[in-house]
Amino acid sequence: MSVRVGVCGAAGRMGKTIMEVCKDTDGVEVTAAIEYSESPMLGIDAGEVAGIGKTGVLITDDISSVADQVDVMIDFTFAASVTANIKKCVSANCKMVIGTTGLSKADHEQIELASEKIAIVFAPNMSIGVNLCLKLLEMAAQVIGDDADIEIIEAHHRHKKDAPSGTAIRMGEVVANTLGRNLKECAVYGREGITGERDKNAIGFETIRAGDIVGDHTVMFATEGERVEITHKASSRKTFANGAVRAASWLVEKDKGLFDMQDVLSLG
Repeated sequence: MSVRVGVCGAAGRMGKTIMEVCKDTDGVEVTAAIEYSESPMLGIDAGEVAGIGKTGVLITDDISSVADQVDVMIDFTFAASVTANIKKCVSANCKMVIGTTGLSKADHEQIELASEKIAIVFAPNMSIGVNLCLKLLEMAAQVIGDDADIEIIEAHHRHKKDAPSGTAIRMGEVVANTLGRNLKECAVYGREGITGERDKNAIGFETIRAGDIVGDHTVMFATEGERVEITHKASSRKTFANGAVRAASWLVEKDKGLFDMQDVLSLG
């Protein structure tokens, strides 16, 4: 029996990549495709928009009309869209995989509340490699974190709207939590001018936006005499789509609750 997947933002870059990965994944079928109400792609076959040929699934702007055809909805859209989509999925008892970043505290609270009724995988980065790096960061922080200056450098394409990336922030949270620090108190976002000597407990963030960089992240642990760097570089959006589809297949067996990719990959 195939896992029936709905794709929010089906005409966007990530949406089209998710459609492609679903087509190439055994046991997964796209049965719904959603776009915003003013999209010129409404009513068009989602497979043709994604460049994978006709699928018979027409793009709609109404989740409620297709929710009964979906086991798991995958959403990589913008924050404002995600909040509306969550409400509709809860009403339809439709599970969700959410990969959107730049969400507010209120958005996070809404996701937590929704997870009391439906099963949700929520992660700022669905990449299997990135989530392996999160585990390695925890190990590195345990071993040398207290003795090291910690800096996080991330780079993305010019179109990315939020900074630092959700992945960079999550990396910072993993390191800070391991070291017993509060990231909100110790994070330093960029430096300019006479900044004074570096605070030993600071976790620095540097952001690059340029060209078509899919996503690069490096966490540096620098001590006197040596430096450890844990780096992940994504060269294709398929990296994230593969993880999202894997999460959807894993989530279909869950009734309710809030999970992340560490749970999906048994890295928790």
